[in-house]
Amino acid sequence: MPYLLLHHIIIKLHKLGLVAHYKAIAESINIPIILYNVPSRTGLNINPATCLELSKIDNIVAIKEASGNISQVAEIANLCKDNLAIYSGNDDQVLPILSLGGLGVISVLSNIIPKDVHNMVANFFDGNIKEATKLQLDTLKLTSALFSEVNPIPIKAACNIIGFNAGTPRLPLIEMSEIGKEKLKNEMIKYGIKIR
Repeated sequence: MPYLLLHHIIIKLHKLGLVAHYKAIAESINIPIILYNVPSRTGLNINPATCLELSKIDNIVAIKEASGNISQVAEIANLCKDNLAIYSGNDDQVLPILSLGGLGVISVLSNIIPKDVHNMVANFFDGNIKEATKLQLDTLKLTSALFSEVNPIPIKAACNIIGFNAGTPRLPLIEMSEIGKEKLKNEMIKYGIKIR
């Protein structure tokens, strides 16, 4: 069987399986559902055509888009229009997603700098694009440090560093390496975060 045909069949089966799965969940509850598209975690991307089908289910109202593919986000926005709200799932892509009609961010970064993440989004919606862009760019190194090891290992370490008792990750995740923790702490200090 030619590779492209096989690839097309696999994509179609994934779409059918995802739609059936989310439909079963949606029918069993009466609260709004936010889809989480995090292919780096699940090994499967919720593609735009699947998003369109899922957006037709009444209580599926939004998607956390963390594919990292801005073209895909644009296609989801174009296909789904107002039937599916889009939230950035990547702290380093908040403004690009807002510029495509996104409504906000489901953020890791906001656990340690909630005011700045809020201000980034608020400034964008208030038309202060220059300030929003500055905040987005200023947070890039800190965001990178927070994703230097498997999430949520670094954010738990960061919360502990600033004095919140976030504990340790559950197995099979382990505590952040000492080298990673030192680099994270340095980025936090450079950013201006008070550490204990």
